[in-house]
Amino acid sequence: MKTTAFRQSFGKDSKRRKAAMHLIPNLFTTGNLFCGVFAILSVFNANYMAAAIAILVAMVFDVLDGKSARLTNSTSHFGLEYDSLSDVVSFGVAPGLLIYSWALSGQGTFGVAVMFAYVAMGAVRLARFNSMAASSDSKYFTGLAIPAAAGVVASLVVFDHHIVRMGAEVKPMLVLIITLSLSFLMVSTIKYRSFKDLKFKGRQQITYLVWGILALMLVAAWPQVMLFVVFASYALLGPVERVFWLTVRAFGKKGVGKAEPPPVESKV
Repeated sequence: MKTTAFRQSFGKDSKRRKAAMHLIPNLFTTGNLFCGVFAILSVFNANYMAAAIAILVAMVFDVLDGKSARLTNSTSHFGLEYDSLSDVVSFGVAPGLLIYSWALSGQGTFGVAVMFAYVAMGAVRLARFNSMAASSDSKYFTGLAIPAAAGVVASLVVFDHHIVRMGAEVKPMLVLIITLSLSFLMVSTIKYRSFKDLKFKGRQQITYLVWGILALMLVAAWPQVMLFVVFASYALLGPVERVFWLTVRAFGKKGVGKAEPPPVESKV
């Protein structure tokens, strides 16, 4: 009887542990969603800096959500759907409203259309990611991830508030170009590195540690600039790599075409 009772209590404890393991990633996802809603409310109150910071904090919760799910082996279909719905709010609707209220409200219907294009393309990007999650290469993302696109928008607001102070004539045009570019990159087939294939072994571990410390020092010392530099550089990384490899292939084919044919031995 004691053995049976012990097994039952152990089984209950293991079930509770599994439930707790599944709860942790969902709590991080809830934090992500809360930051997105807070960002939307901040936009309504014209507090654009608070909205931008809330979006950046939502990115931290989004990273912790995925990391905790993989570490605790508690990934689930429910968690995937909940995470995607939260991402639509935090990295789709919130940045879209921030873009419109901060820079495009004076552009009339065209500004609304550009804002909607960003939100819609972000939702399409998430839907494509969910449908291809099982078959896609974990080393690369197809198209710019929506949190990275939201990071560009949020860090641009911070960068302008502290450093640039763009004028009323320049800001709408620049934001239009950036928003349309981000919308295109999200639904494009351009490959972006996920950096999941980094191997922290041997000498590489020290190299990555040094670079990581330097990057953190720069961001901590000058976050108003470095955050925008980091997100914008990542957004440009995919197109730059695509153009580079297309150029290499083009020159490679020309080199093969111009190569002289091998000499034919004469039978005489």
